Amino acid sequence: MTNPLPAGARIGILGGGQLGRMLSVAAARLGFQTHIFDPSLTPPAGHVADRHTTAAYEDAKALKAFAADVDVITYEFENIPTEALDILETIRPIRPGREALRVSQDRLTEKSFLQGLGLRTAPYADVTDMASLEQAVAQIGTPAILKTRRFGYDGKGQARINTAEDVAKAIADMAGAPAILEGFVDFSHEISVIAARGMDGQVACYDPGENVHRDGILHTTTVPARLSGSQRLDAVLLAGQVLNALDYVGVMGVELFVTSDGLIVNEIAPRVHNSGHWTQNGCTVDQFEQHIRAVVGWPLGEGERFADVVMENLIGSDIARVMQLSQDKHTAIHMYGKSEAKPGRKMGHINRITAHKA
Repeated sequence: MTNPLPAGARIGILGGGQLGRMLSVAAARLGFQTHIFDPSLTPPAGHVADRHTTAAYEDAKALKAFAADVDVITYEFENIPTEALDILETIRPIRPGREALRVSQDRLTEKSFLQGLGLRTAPYADVTDMASLEQAVAQIGTPAILKTRRFGYDGKGQARINTAEDVAKAIADMAGAPAILEGFVDFSHEISVIAARGMDGQVACYDPGENVHRDGILHTTTVPARLSGSQRLDAVLLAGQVLNALDYVGVMGVELFVTSDGLIVNEIAPRVHNSGHWTQNGCTVDQFEQHIRAVVGWPLGEGERFADVVMENLIGSDIARVMQLSQDKHTAIHMYGKSEAKPGRKMGHINRITAHKA
């Protein structure tokens, strides 16, 4: 083991949303303190973290003070400004490392990286203007999706192109941002693998979960996913290959399409992932504790599960169902502490537990 941090050390977390909140809770269980850096005055993670710096990611003085106060830095979202990372990494180690962020922050870079590993992705093309979009549509065909290369999530920054008539509106929707056109994949369902890699190179993967989206937002993740034994093994080995190629430390979500021709990588997320929330009630060591273990240099837990689980996101007005859901003794409720329910806003999630079928 490479200099594991002792209990009592302080972990800096960039971002104070629900993922930062659940990371803070997991860190506290292991005896660590957390310090959140987030521009918001009252982010969800601020309710449970030991310390909270409210400052912009452009505030060099605040970034330096934050880094000096912690022993290691991690993050709950990918789109951290490069300039902030430049400042932080001169003071404290950042885990997962910069290469994982560089690859995942840009969809074009990510696709090129994955194909460089010999992995399959959807057909894609770089789009910079109307002419390159028209050429891409001619090459890839329709239907297709035009996406901003950076800063898109939960269906945002995307425009569907069904026919050539949709091209002008799609490029306008990008508002001048660099974009990528992705062709549609004929898949039966989407799965994701939550995988972890420690500082010593140890890799541990959780059982793949099957994802269902509504309006571009994850609705449910069901474990076990509908997969053959060979498909399950392929998914786990593929995730491990990505982690090793990046010399990764921490938890990563790898989204995959299941097709009649094999698995196709949709995207990677270098952080704990929404589709891994089922691990909180289906595994001894959940994805949040696993991430903390990895970034502080502790041994990883097993990815084995002891229950079948359906995770469901509570979006917007779904919050009104909480009292009703609490009456089900097999349902675990996880609330994010957000003050206002808005359409499309993740307010919490539930895990419905059933007996594990061998």
